[in-house]
Amino acid sequence: MKLYDCATAPSPRRVRIFLAEKGVSVDTVQVDLRNNEQFTPAFRAINPDCTVPALVLDDGTVIADAVAICHYIEELHPDPPLIGSTPQERAVVTALNRQIERDGFFAAMDAFRNAAKGLKGRALPGRHDYEQISELAERGRSRVEHFFRDMDARLADREYVAGSRYTIADISTMVLTDFAGWAKLKVPDECANLRRWHASVSARPSANA
Repeated sequence: MKLYDCATAPSPRRVRIFLAEKGVSVDTVQVDLRNNEQFTPAFRAINPDCTVPALVLDDGTVIADAVAICHYIEELHPDPPLIGSTPQERAVVTALNRQIERDGFFAAMDAFRNAAKGLKGRALPGRHDYEQISELAERGRSRVEHFFRDMDARLADREYVAGSRYTIADISTMVLTDFAGWAKLKVPDECANLRRWHASVSARPSANA
């Protein structure tokens, strides 16, 4: 297998952390998003959607979605379980992870991509160009703050996002929180539960993957 990655992008980081937690090594190729390498004919031949991460399997199959890649790795290496060890656990964690993406990742993406000067005309990732909409940036910032406060309440009585065990939901929330901070969307000072959790998961060796 070969993973097409970008060290500065949040979505591939989720895959790297997932692999590190599993103790799995995969050959990696860096894609220079800053200099638009994702739009070159060579990379389009790998992933026509022009996004990373993309995992190329030995038979040439390409999985071009961070969560789908994690599900594939979980099937190959079920221990430790990061999505779930029973049908119920997998369903609960998958639903929670989708909610984190909807309410957190997509909100932060709107806030950042609709305001960053360097992304003028590139408000959405992918092969097509879209103009920035300032109202979406403003709404995204509001949504991220709501996400932080909701997650703070969720973590009031549990060690990890999905309960008593570290899962992909923790990976997604940590990467989102770090990305949001980089985009100047800080966790509110009063969100003590979220801050406590973030310090704990950030201390795991995989956080540096």
